[in-house]
Parts: sequence; C-alpha cells; structure tokens
Amino acid sequence: MKITKCRVCKNDNFHQILDLGETPLANAFIEKKSKKKEHFYPLNVVWCDKCGLLMIDEVVPPEIMFKNYIYVSGTSPTLKKHFGDLARDAISTYNVKPGELVVDIASNDGTLLKEFKNQGLSVQGIDPAENISEIARNSGIPTETDFINEKVALKVKKNIGAAKLITATNVVAHINDLDELFRSIKIMLQPDGIFIIEVPYMVDLIENVEFDTIYHEHLSYFAVGPIKILFDNNDFKLIRVKHVSIHGGTIRLFGARKNSSLNIDKSVEEFLIREESMNVNKIEYYKNFALKVENLKVNLLKTLKDIKENGKKIAGYGASAKGNTLLNYFGIDNLTLEYIGDLNKLKQNQITPGTHIPVVNPILIKENQIDYLLILAWNFKTEIMKQQNYIREWGGKFIIPIPQVEIL
Repeated sequence: MKITKCRVCKNDNFHQILDLGETPLANAFIEKKSKKKEHFYPLNVVWCDKCGLLMIDEVVPPEIMFKNYIYVSGTSPTLKKHFGDLARDAISTYNVKPGELVVDIASNDGTLLKEFKNQGLSVQGIDPAENISEIARNSGIPTETDFINEKVALKVKKNIGAAKLITATNVVAHINDLDELFRSIKIMLQPDGIFIIEVPYMVDLIENVEFDTIYHEHLSYFAVGPIKILFDNNDFKLIRVKHVSIHGGTIRLFGARKNSSLNIDKSVEEFLIREESMNVNKIEYYKNFALKVENLKVNLLKTLKDIKENGKKIAGYGASAKGNTLLNYFGIDNLTLEYIGDLNKLKQNQITPGTHIPVVNPILIKENQIDYLLILAWNFKTEIMKQQNYIREWGGKFIIPIPQVEIL
C-alpha cells in the first residue's frame, strides 16, 4: 500500500531521496528446503518538506511481518545492558515506586521488562508475535499477544490498571497509524505517567550512511523535530531527549500528557537547535546522503571482489535485518559469502531473503578458518569482534561496511 499523506503532519508533498528497489522483507528468512515463493516490495525513501519526516512510502501489512518473528532481544549482552540502563534511568529520574506498573509495547521476549521487574516493578508486555510472546511468558513476563490498539489498551487497563511508565523501544518507527498509538497510550497511562520511546536517530543514519537501517519494518526515520510535532498533535509534550549509542545511534524520548506538571528539560530545545544548524530541514541534506550510499556500494563491492580474486574465503556475521538490506541492494549473494554466522538459533539453518546465503552456527567460522568476516550487524561490532577474535590466530580479519569500508 502506497501512502499518500505524511503520518506525522498529513502533508501530501514528498521528495524522492533513495530508491532501494524491490526487496524481500528483511526478516523473511527461508527454510533451506522450502519452495514457498518469495515476495518483493518497493523500498523507496521519501522526505516530507513540511515536518521533516524521512520515511518509506510503501506499507506492508504488519500481520505479514510480525505475527511469526525471529528477532529476539535476549541474545545480545549489549542490548541487555542497554535495557538495564534505560530502566534505571527512568526509575531514578521520575521517582518510580516499587510495585508501580510498566507496560512495554512490542515487548519481544521480555528482556526490557525483566530489567524493570528486577527493580521491583509490576510489568506487562504487549507483542504481536505468537512465538516470541510464548518465550516471554515462559520466562515469567506476562504478555498480551496482539498489536497495540485502543481495544488492547482498554483490555490492559481493565485487567491490571493504569501504567506509571509505558515504553516503546524500536517499534514506533514500525507503526503506520501513529495517532492510534497515542490514543492507546492515553488509555493506559496514569495522569502523571511517562511515555518513553526509543527510535534510531535520523541524524545518525544520515551522517554515518546507515542506509541499511532502512527496511520495510521501519516506516519512519525520526529526528527530534518531527517527533515533537507528533507529540504536540496528540496532546502530549516532549519533556526530555537523550542520545544513546545503541543501534548506531538512537534517541530516547520522554513524553507526558500536555497538562502534566512535569517541566520540559532544556535537552529538547538543544536538539532542535542542533538539527536546525545541520540543515536537516533542507532537501540537499538528504540528496548528499544518497550520493554517499552509492559511493559506499562501489567501495564495498570492490573490496570484496579483490579479496575473492586473491582466493580468500569471506563469511558474514550477524544475520540482521539491516544486513539483508545491504546484501540485497548491493547484490552480495552466496557466490561472495560462504555463509553468515549468527547465535540466534531461530535463524540458523535458514537462508537469507533474496540473496539465499546460509545462516549457520558461528562455530563453522572457526572450523573453516574463514579469512575475512564481514560484520553485517555492525551496530554490535565491538561485541562481535570480541566474540570472534580467535580468527586473528590464523590471520583472519574483520570487514566493517558502515559508515565506510574498513578492514581490521
């Protein structure tokens, strides 16, 4: 489905920025012997010249992408630490008392809620993936299996009461109807409650050429400016902004009801001023980004070609959604990469969408003494390089593709 209006300001005037072509869904991994037909969808990036929202203009039905999901938060120590920091930040800053309720939207396997639970809070998850919700419930995190909407919000409030904190990490960018999201938040949130979201920061995406963050699950790419407009339009106020390093650069945004007594922190204005000074409201900012993506493509393909011509073996590491955007747009397939190692057992023994590269247990990297390891989940490169450091024993090297090609 093509969108005709901006999901933040309802403007209908978009500017073409980057066309990544027809690509498969980034998490639509394929069982090796499956004969199911793959589906490809346009992946086209446009920019709203009224509110400044960067977005893709094709909406794939969420039921296709999220009802059976294979991404789990709990496999990454980096992410676990990040969620622990988030929980402590929220509890200390807003004086959250033991026993008060936290609701997490798109709660996945409950990794974030476990951090709040460990701090003595009551928790409730909401997630549409049936398989992942079951994992969460089995680990002690109560989870409602559904997409967030007003009906689900009313059910949660009726059953367990209003929430002091509502969190939504790496999900707001997935939602097409943002107004319904905020209506649902209003239902579940206490009058003095806090709504916390985390989204990949659009400025980091542009500055660090993180084009592979763009895939069908991510409908919107937010700077603080459009987020503030979104909050204002839905009777909320943006009260605090914090930049964190996870996922290549993320903004953590704190909101409250417009009539809340909570004051607006100076960080909001500081971010808005910085974005203005960087010309994020000018079309040239985005056109320059598109040129950098094309240069990156040329450089990485040349690097991989030179390595293969020297008779060396290359594998990937991290069968990530972002990796699948890069592989498909750059045309890197199983003729270039032997396979991709990944600790997520739900992805092992499958092949990547579109490029059909086998995903394997990382133990094969050691058994086969791979010469070069292309880190596709570069947002966890420090963690991965530490885990796989043994490749240096036989002279193996790491390739980092973003923001520029590096061999380490």
